[in-house]
Amino acid sequence: MLSKSQIRFITSLHHKKYRQEHQCFIVEGIKSVMEFVQSSYAVRAVYSIAELAPKMDKIPQKIKFSVVSDVDMQRISAQKTPQGLLAIVAMPDADPLTPEALAGNHTLVLDDVQDPGNLGTIIRTAEWFGFRRLVCSANTADAYNPKVVQASMGSLARLEVHYTDIEHLLARTALPVYGALLNGEPIYEVSWAREGIVLLGNEGNGIRENLLPRIDHAVTIPRVGQAESLNVAVSAALFCSELVRSKGAWK
Repeated sequence: MLSKSQIRFITSLHHKKYRQEHQCFIVEGIKSVMEFVQSSYAVRAVYSIAELAPKMDKIPQKIKFSVVSDVDMQRISAQKTPQGLLAIVAMPDADPLTPEALAGNHTLVLDDVQDPGNLGTIIRTAEWFGFRRLVCSANTADAYNPKVVQASMGSLARLEVHYTDIEHLLARTALPVYGALLNGEPIYEVSWAREGIVLLGNEGNGIRENLLPRIDHAVTIPRVGQAESLNVAVSAALFCSELVRSKGAWK
């Protein structure tokens, strides 16, 4: 049985303020928890309901493992329907992000993407297409929000996510910047450089005006039908796919 202080600590991690204070976050579900257990992240503790405990033999002994009641799992879970397995994971040390670190690759940069589900899906998509890192503005959703972690389906365990002043970053980089805008060159006709930055904007407002002068190539995903807009996670997937296609990276 979990103590009141344990429950209070774990549930506090549902909130960004306390995640930052304790430098920890929660991961739920067998697949996602095992992805982090097998990653470079430091897993502090794993909590399991009795039904799943026999399947947890691959968790290293150095990780604190506890069996809890279904009631306690319901109390500590951030999900309406808990999956029965929850881990406390330490946030990684954030290395300073320099323009030089982005050289040689294409990097997705998110400007104030707000929806946790969108961010989690973008993380999962970027990892699928072989991206190594994602750069976010300070006002983008928190990558360690339980909803983001859940939507990333374990990809967060392998993809670097950096938060920075992207206006300052774009001002300092010599890499070409491709911005997702309504008026631009069709994505299917772009001649991509071998390295660069792909900038995606907020769900409702797009890319902030103060960043527009930093864009070297405006790129649009042509609208063929009548839909008013395209989800930012879907847009990210199309950009990732085109970049991989242009480099023949799947061969």
